[in-house]
Amino acid sequence: MNTLFSRIWFAALACSCAIASGQALAQRTTVAAASDLQFALEALRTQFQQESGKSIQVVYGSSGNFYRQIREGAPFQMFLSADESYVQQLVEAGLTEDEGALYALGRIVIIAPHGSRLKADAQLQDLGAALAAGRIARFAIANPEHAPYGERAEEALRHAGLWDALQGKLVLGENVSQAAQFATSGNAQGGIIAYSLALSPNVSALGEFALIPQHWHQPLRQRMVLLNTANADVRDFYAYLQSAPAREIMQRYGFALPEDR
Repeated sequence: MNTLFSRIWFAALACSCAIASGQALAQRTTVAAASDLQFALEALRTQFQQESGKSIQVVYGSSGNFYRQIREGAPFQMFLSADESYVQQLVEAGLTEDEGALYALGRIVIIAPHGSRLKADAQLQDLGAALAAGRIARFAIANPEHAPYGERAEEALRHAGLWDALQGKLVLGENVSQAAQFATSGNAQGGIIAYSLALSPNVSALGEFALIPQHWHQPLRQRMVLLNTANADVRDFYAYLQSAPAREIMQRYGFALPEDR
């Protein structure tokens, strides 16, 4: 496993330990963020710290798992979800300060590592041909049960009529970052991951990718919200993420900016 994905993997592991280490987290300004933000948010966090002198701790993982952890009392102060429905449920549960803000619209791509027998094309035509020819042994996506990018991958594959043919060949990542690890490791012929991850030089160097038509799946409306435990530093970070410079960074990492926020 290369250095990049070791970092992603251990970040994902940190998510699963959030509740167990709750006392330590409670002493920090801690943000729970969907794993498709791995690169974009690190750039934003670094820029914010340079400008403000304030340090923000970020834990990455699947939005569904974070939702459950927050409901169970995990001491996060802010939540950036890849699916706004999780934020809306927290709002209904009275765990947030308000309804939050829509910060991005995500996209999904098919990616195939260098040397794969699969070609990455937007219409998934070669994936269909590869399945018919027996060229696909493993194909990676995030787990649709709790990862929004996995849900959208399933929707796109169903739209293309390939979902049933992939049963028994799917490798499910705990989140979309782990799915990216699996898809580019060479042990799978490819996978469907977040555009924001595929754009990273570290990931794009590992294979070829193509944007899947966005009308093939439900929109990835990504919403962030302050939780009732938010302190002054995280409030400042929340405001910074809605600034023009921050939105420019989000665009650089492949996120569309929503008109309604």
